Amino acid sequence: MSGSDTRGGDTRGDSRAVVVGGGLAGVTAALELADAGLEVTLLEGRPRLGGLAFSFKRGELTVDNGQHVYLRCCTAYRWFLDRVQGAALAPLQDRLDVPVLDVADPRGPRLGRLRRSALPVPLHLAGSLARYPHLSLAERAAVGRAALALRRLDPADPALDGLDFATWLGRYGQSARTIEALWDLVGVATLNATARHSSLGLAAMVFKTGLLSENGAADIGWAHVPLGELHDTLARKQLDAAGVRTELRTRVTGISATPEGTWRIDTEGESLDAGTVVLAVPQREAHGLLPAGALADPDKLLDIGTAPILNVHVVYDRKVLRQPFFAALGSPVQWVFDRTDSSGLPDGGQYLALSQSAAQDDIDEPVSVLRAKYLPELERLLPAARGAKVRDFFVTRERTATFAPTPGVGRLRPGARTDTPGLYLAGAWTATGWPATMESAVRSGLSAAHAALAALGRHREHPLQEAA
Repeated sequence: MSGSDTRGGDTRGDSRAVVVGGGLAGVTAALELADAGLEVTLLEGRPRLGGLAFSFKRGELTVDNGQHVYLRCCTAYRWFLDRVQGAALAPLQDRLDVPVLDVADPRGPRLGRLRRSALPVPLHLAGSLARYPHLSLAERAAVGRAALALRRLDPADPALDGLDFATWLGRYGQSARTIEALWDLVGVATLNATARHSSLGLAAMVFKTGLLSENGAADIGWAHVPLGELHDTLARKQLDAAGVRTELRTRVTGISATPEGTWRIDTEGESLDAGTVVLAVPQREAHGLLPAGALADPDKLLDIGTAPILNVHVVYDRKVLRQPFFAALGSPVQWVFDRTDSSGLPDGGQYLALSQSAAQDDIDEPVSVLRAKYLPELERLLPAARGAKVRDFFVTRERTATFAPTPGVGRLRPGARTDTPGLYLAGAWTATGWPATMESAVRSGLSAAHAALAALGRHREHPLQEAA
């Protein structure tokens, strides 16, 4: 614990905490602080909790704004699901299995699978890689050599942050096809950037942790209910049970120190006093609220770029996809998920959600243009869609869905502690070591809460043993 975080005595506000922002980071921080005995108020400007992982109604459908998945190695998000009593609603695969359909193969559409066996790492993926039809024999052998080199990297090494992943892959003999059909297939979905635009440090974190750490680390989980049920309904229930006062539609307008050594948090309707403040909002919003002196160079937050995600939603009058999801090659389509059951779609149709990461080229295109682009592509990928009627077609856009994982971003990401006692930062964009994922958001909330509790002398066991 640094000297600047030590709070002398037990001041009037030390038992009170305010968390600004009701995304996963803020909800996590609020729960952990309340569980430690603090009197917590959570302020969220939106009419719901969950941040950018939320649901909304469209006629009879309950729609997630975007498709979110997690991996077995995402121990913080799994803790969150347990904490809100939602783990059974977002189960993991028994074993990693990803169908990959290439529609540009000269021999015709080819289906391959990335799946693991029960063998120890790295042999658990060897059989799948040996049979992967989208790479040549030489390319598959080169993947093995690069994977072994990845295992030797330390993602926390600052030198890795300054290099792009594609350059490193090139040094280890990875062809453009290999990057497209394997490394970017996974990396674009997890990093929200291609290898050329991704920090080697963050890419190494993803691949080393997800594919090269433990046998089942990359097994995929996803919500079988609307995300709002997990991140809003169940989260709010647990916040209430923990005694957290949650105020929605409440925008914070300022944070300032008081003469008594506490913090004053101003909203459009009231002012609150607290000894601890966790600022769990996006980086630009945090920059606007930070009091003077909180960070040595607060403008670094403005240098953290953002990256968009586009989600294309298509409702057919019949079933056109038999798998729960698949990834595509040789098409602008990236990942396709069946959201029929979770959306409540009636009358035997099927609802597919296309998750399009690193979507800079499409994010501002009109719906008509996107419809003309993606419906024919779905017919190329799914022959059953060619005779199906499209009942509904719409898109959801998150123009600033994540921070951009570009080389050099690591030096811009602040830790949980600020230079001002009692004020902490949380959000997927802070220095968690992870890219902008639900896992990173929850980890940041835990880090902020435990930094605050340590400064107050309220030591509490960290739920993630390896992060304690």
